Amino acid sequence: MSKVLIATMLLLANGAQAACEDWGQRGALLYRDDFEGPLKGYVSEYARKPGNFVGTRDGRLVIDVDSGATVWLDKPLSGNILVAYTRRVVVDGGPNDRLSDLNHFWMAGDPARNTLFTRSGKFEDYDDLDMYYAGVGGNGNTTTRLRRYGGGQRVMVGERLGPDWMLEPNRDYQVEIAVYRGCTRMRIDGREVLSYRDRQPYTRGYTGFRTTWSRQTIDNFTIHQLK
Repeated sequence: MSKVLIATMLLLANGAQAACEDWGQRGALLYRDDFEGPLKGYVSEYARKPGNFVGTRDGRLVIDVDSGATVWLDKPLSGNILVAYTRRVVVDGGPNDRLSDLNHFWMAGDPARNTLFTRSGKFEDYDDLDMYYAGVGGNGNTTTRLRRYGGGQRVMVGERLGPDWMLEPNRDYQVEIAVYRGCTRMRIDGREVLSYRDRQPYTRGYTGFRTTWSRQTIDNFTIHQLK
């Protein structure tokens, strides 16, 4: 038996996983929102106090907060899906403007409760969920990471460092999050940022826009089935 074959077998035995290469094709449209009217069909978790705002303005969802916030779509998703939207981190002299934390939760479920929507918006409130989490430009625009939450653990399964993977102010990013046959990934402006093959993938749950201490806008939100 060749040394290469032996090494390959050892890698597989120790849990090495094949790269995610097949992402399917866009199928039926499951959901669309251009945020032209009042915000409906979402659950917003954040500190409700003067200076904080979550709602629609000028045809966009606006999250303008001085602490943590999550805006959940009140609609569980399942199977192979593609979540897409346009997102901007606004830095223009506002009291909450900070270039950081273009974040997202997806396939989220609460193993201990019948309902997911019981939290205040503080980041640590979500530690006990089962889900995937991407944080782009986190920690003051110094880290970009993918985590898998489960069993009370927040395991980092992907990381990008360096200026090429951080945020620019006032730029409209085209964000895509795919879940397909045990793999999940985030793409921004057509470039893969983070991906992960999960041996025990989450195939059902909620999706939510996440940030902390920033002003961000979201538009052109769609969800398609992948086939």
